[in-house]
Amino acid sequence: MAGGGLAVAAAGGVEFEAKITPIVIISCIMAATGGLMFGYDVGVSGGVTAMPDFLKKFFPVVYRKTEEGKLATFFASYTTRRLGRRLTMLIAGVFFIFGVIFNAAAVNLAMLIVGRILLGCGVGFANQAVPVFLSEIAPTRIRGGLNILFQLNVTIGILFANLVNYGTAKIEGGWGWRLSLGLAGIPALMLTVGALLVVDTPNSLIERGKLEEGKAVLRKIRGTDNVEPEYLELVEASRIAKEVKHPFRNLLLLRKNRPPLIISIALQFFQQFTGINAIMFYAPVLFSTLGFGNDASLYSTVITGAVNVLSTIVSIYSVDKLGRRILLLEAGVQMFFAQVVIAIILGIKVTETSDNLSTGFAVLVVIMVCTFISAFAWSWGPLGWLIPSETFPLETRSAGQSITVCINLVFTFVIAQAFLSMLCHFKFGIFLFFSGWVLIMSIFVWFLVPETKNIPIEEMTERVWKRHWLWKRFMDDDDEYVHHDDLAKKNGFVGPL
Repeated sequence: MAGGGLAVAAAGGVEFEAKITPIVIISCIMAATGGLMFGYDVGVSGGVTAMPDFLKKFFPVVYRKTEEGKLATFFASYTTRRLGRRLTMLIAGVFFIFGVIFNAAAVNLAMLIVGRILLGCGVGFANQAVPVFLSEIAPTRIRGGLNILFQLNVTIGILFANLVNYGTAKIEGGWGWRLSLGLAGIPALMLTVGALLVVDTPNSLIERGKLEEGKAVLRKIRGTDNVEPEYLELVEASRIAKEVKHPFRNLLLLRKNRPPLIISIALQFFQQFTGINAIMFYAPVLFSTLGFGNDASLYSTVITGAVNVLSTIVSIYSVDKLGRRILLLEAGVQMFFAQVVIAIILGIKVTETSDNLSTGFAVLVVIMVCTFISAFAWSWGPLGWLIPSETFPLETRSAGQSITVCINLVFTFVIAQAFLSMLCHFKFGIFLFFSGWVLIMSIFVWFLVPETKNIPIEEMTERVWKRHWLWKRFMDDDDEYVHHDDLAKKNGFVGPL
């Protein structure tokens, strides 16, 4: 193809012509700032609750941050489908900005709680809309890399927040925590402005009946007038989507929707059971053992944060070349090895009379920590968001993404609440516990997770699910749309879902 274009083979020998256009790159970068907002919120919350000045003023229990986003993500599913991906991102940014204002200016517990609820709504709406937006607007051959921009921004946000917390904790006068919380407004403002500037996805426009506008945007983002094959496929997907009056009911009842639903839920579960929380918890302790003293927390933050960011960049460049499966499987081996080595070393330490690791052992454990973090950052971290966003059909994509986000938040909360208790009971064995889960999830990937690289998202059913040894069994007569009322009665459901 001339002009540096990309030709993506579609079903029946048709090709979708697409160039890597500036508008796509800029739109994806702007939308991905939703990840920066999410990452900063995750990073700043834990640090602020540890600041003495904050603890004197408020109860830290209000900072159980995973609670607020669960309900918001279901409302976000409706706005993503009915109002579009772009407007949902705008709503997310506005929610977050108001949440930042309430938190940074908080003078009592009520203001802080209202602020956290608004921040949770912002995170819920952003995590719902941004991955879907990125997957739909990106050319197929670089869809994975552009989607992972979201996760890259999450890692950058966490690193930036940790560095900010380290600095503001040293500010005298008791207002450092306000600065930490207030700076969250920067990524929120970036997402809000970005949502005002970007175009909505052709999938969303066509789904909402704006056919000509959708076709015009498709020409614009693909950099060519030859968009008819892709446009017709989107129109057909939209026709099917419009027949679905209750997407959540459709998602839960139709057999053809179970493969992407099962895989999405499993990926969110496994992502939290990789043991990333155990690794990140131990990092500052290990740096203290190496003699960094009071600066151990800073060095831990910088080194683990930098490994996280750089490894996510590796994923951006490799996910569309190597594929999703190979990254997940390779990372499984790497994470399993790192956790077993850490468990053995800490197990030896527990049997010694000394309470501290020797420098040599501590250095080896730090290397293993970085080995683990790098594997997670180029696999389960970003791909847990990428794969669900590209595998659901248009008619259930918003509902599927909302369930994905909700499951992620639920298991994040579960691990966060159970971790310290598990650590007290298992001690070094906690790494063996998580390594066992890494083995299980790798087996799951080997047998049940299909490869989705270079497959147009509207063709996943024909070219992925119908060709998989197990999931093809779910693509039976239910593959044709079944009237939702009849299906509901058949399965004993009453009322809207």
